[in-house]
Amino acid sequence: MSDVVIAGAGPTGLLLAAELRLHGADVLVLDKDPAPYAWSRALGLHVRSIEIMAQRGLLEKFLARGRTFRVGGFFAALGDRWPEGLDSAHAYVLGIPQTVTEELLTAHATGLGARIVRGAEVTGFAQDAEGVDVRLADGSVRRAGWLVGCDGGRSTVRSLLGVGFPGEPTRTETLLAEARVTLPADEVTAVVTEVRETQKRFGLGPMGDGYWRIVVPARGVSGDVAPTVEELRACLRAVAGTDFGVREPRRLTRFGDATRLAERYRVGRVLLAGDAAHIHPPTGGQGLNLGIQDAFNLGWKLAARITGRAADGLLDTYESERRPVAAEVLENTRAQMELLSTTPGARAVRRLLGELVGSYEAVNQHLIEKLTAIGVRYEVGGGDHPLLGRRLRDLGGGRVYEAMHGGRGVLVESGAGRCSVAGWEDRVAHVVGVTGGGDEGPAGEVLRGGGAILARPDGHVVWTGEAPGRAEGLREALERWFGTAGER
Repeated sequence: MSDVVIAGAGPTGLLLAAELRLHGADVLVLDKDPAPYAWSRALGLHVRSIEIMAQRGLLEKFLARGRTFRVGGFFAALGDRWPEGLDSAHAYVLGIPQTVTEELLTAHATGLGARIVRGAEVTGFAQDAEGVDVRLADGSVRRAGWLVGCDGGRSTVRSLLGVGFPGEPTRTETLLAEARVTLPADEVTAVVTEVRETQKRFGLGPMGDGYWRIVVPARGVSGDVAPTVEELRACLRAVAGTDFGVREPRRLTRFGDATRLAERYRVGRVLLAGDAAHIHPPTGGQGLNLGIQDAFNLGWKLAARITGRAADGLLDTYESERRPVAAEVLENTRAQMELLSTTPGARAVRRLLGELVGSYEAVNQHLIEKLTAIGVRYEVGGGDHPLLGRRLRDLGGGRVYEAMHGGRGVLVESGAGRCSVAGWEDRVAHVVGVTGGGDEGPAGEVLRGGGAILARPDGHVVWTGEAPGRAEGLREALERWFGTAGER
């Protein structure tokens, strides 16, 4: 019997498996596909996801396989510059194909002892007070204490669980392809530059080996009908006046702009994460990142429940914290799709908002913080300090995130250790002598004043002690988020 069965070996399921293994849970990941997906749906990691990789000691491996950049235009292609005031030690975007992200997370999860079985499709389950019997397509049954559906927007787990998935249906479709073109590269670039002046949902970008990634608005809504190369050519001609001599597509698909949010993230011993819990258009590149952040929030909480360390209600905070975040992402992707429309009204609104983004750095920063998830704030109690509920940026030249590599929370002090995590040392690292630099935002201000900060394993702040040597409320915060001292 496993502690947890995870349905789906995408980025969400893989990171969740690794997070659970950091805390000793026995984890089995089941994926219906016989091999990893060979085509990249997503192409990068945003700031918060980059921070997550740094918190677990993975960032150098990701940086070695990707490309960092700081350019504008991430929110509905508005603006031409990256904001300078982001409160992060990793204020950039990492261009990296989803296939590579999955490869690295697979190595991470299996290196920690997670088992991954491919070609194993979940077709049913039955839960009781002690666990879940997970039935597979081959008729076998796997017993687990918990089941987490990370099996995508058409989640079998969500459907069998009977959880509603309300939202807005697709109104606009887009074709996405990887194919060769015969038009010379300089001519392709010239056409793309001209067309994108008015049609932001269009583009061709070189991928190497003679292939181009092609995005073009579809004609109408076709649903599940598979696109053809003839349809792709027709859509390209309609939008760009040429089909670029497109040929030999190695991948061709369509996606819509539907937005849906699961009514619940948990029923008994079955939970949902990633696209199984929410779907939205890919505008702004938030989908993969949102799923990774779900897993990062859930992993340590579910592990605490399994090991008996969780305070009452801890696991419930997964839904209460993450569902509102997903709802906001659905809202901002709806807004972006409207801003990408070519109707006169939408273009007028776009011009106005473009002026605001270009004229006011605070507007640009606000939109990028929303898109990259560093503006997320959870309700954690404990007062109204502006840091509470927000994620803790890396401090001390990387020392703080380094202390979290093993999945522990962290208590950060500027002094020589006036506070204590005695009884919680196996769950909370203690980093002292971090004075806070002048550019390290609100966290730096607390530490420069001689204070202290407590963050959960997912990096979100749950306690601050402003005055040197004062630790009122620290023990209460430790017990609430990390369980009773000394318990194993």
